[in-house]
Order: sequence, then C-alpha cells, then structure tokens
Amino acid sequence: MESLLINDTNKYNLENNIVREVPSLAYYVPNFLTKADEEEIIKCVNKSPQPKWTQLSHRRLQNWGGIPHQKGMLAEEIPSWLQKYVDKMSKLNVFEELKQPNHVLINEYLSGQGIMPHSDGPLFHPIVSTISCGSHTFLNFYERVETEKIDKTPKYEFSLLLEPRSLLILKEDLYHNYLHSIDCKNEDIISENTIKNLNLCSQSYVDKQVLLRSTRISLTIRHVPKVSKMKLKIGK
Repeated sequence: MESLLINDTNKYNLENNIVREVPSLAYYVPNFLTKADEEEIIKCVNKSPQPKWTQLSHRRLQNWGGIPHQKGMLAEEIPSWLQKYVDKMSKLNVFEELKQPNHVLINEYLSGQGIMPHSDGPLFHPIVSTISCGSHTFLNFYERVETEKIDKTPKYEFSLLLEPRSLLILKEDLYHNYLHSIDCKNEDIISENTIKNLNLCSQSYVDKQVLLRSTRISLTIRHVPKVSKMKLKIGK
C-alpha cells in the first residue's frame, strides 16, 4: 500500500482503513509518518533529558502533557516537536471536538521486550491511538475475562502487525472489552490465520515469514478528561 499523506482531511476517509476481521473498532494506517518524521521523533526522544525517563522492569517510558492520575492530571505543555504529530492525529477527527488529545506516552521497547496483557483503563477517554517508530511489533488481543480466579488466563483472540511509521486507532469494543499485549521476543513469525490486518499493511507478507525486531519507539496519543486547571510550561 502506498504512503498515505494526509494533506486534506476532507478528502481522506478513515473508513478505508478499518480492520474488518476484528471486533469494533480498529483503524490501521500504514505510512502515517514519513521516514523523515520517524527519524525526527527517534532523535528527539533519545535527546530527552534523563529525568524525563521512567525505567520499568521490561521497558522505559516518557510522559508528555502530564502524568495521568485519578485525582486529575497536572497539565504540562507538550513540546513543539511532538505537538505537530498530536495535531496530525487530531486532524483525522477520530476524537470528539471537546476531547482532543492532551497526553502522549512514549514507550521504548528494545528487541526482546514487551508488555503484559492490559487495558488503558478509565483515566482516558476510550480511544487510543499509537504511532510506531523504528521497528515493527505484533500487538496481541485477549478477550477480557471477568472472574474472581486470580490465575484465570485471558483467552487469546488475534494479533495486529504494527509496522514502522504506522498508526493504529482502537475504540469501542476493542477498548472496553479486550486486553492487549506485546510478547517478549526477538522475532515474530507471520501467521495469515491470526494477524488480521495484513491486507492493510504497506508491504506484502507471506505465511511463516520471520520478522526480526529492533528498538521500537511508540507514541500513544490519548485524551485525559480529568485535568487540573493549572498548566505547567516546559522547555521546548
């Protein structure tokens, strides 16, 4: 699929990017970024001051716009290098007019790193958009299981291939009733039966094809409804 440059949102129809074989609702846009965009993002993320990073056991991350909290997010100004990609995302008109994105979570995944099945939860408006840079990954989905058994394993349902420079948007049933995860692997194997967005990808893939991971930077762009009226300004 050719690069999709969104210069005129009135002529761009996200309906062409619906992942049809999954529950409602996922959009997958390949080549949402140019290679120059991708290089700029990776450069700026890597130049961020060390205190901006939070180190977790299997990855590290940055919060931009503030740190979401159930008592309210103390809003910070998003730097200009990042805000332009938030604006590009906003122009797709996926978010409601009064619930525009105000927070970006940046995750760095080294080859072999991942994240356990989870949901984005009630701190956010129930739409999540993710831009991938540097490397592909497989995003796995599990049907949410309501049970009192703490050892109950969620049921795996399907996966999506997230290519470098792509955009994924999740909402409705996929936000509320499914968990998503990334396996801790150094490589992924294409499965035509379980990967549901191959027809929308920028390249052609064949069954059993092996994809080697490298470092992936993801930008998860969301709206935090509960925000303090105070706003902090940070350096550009």
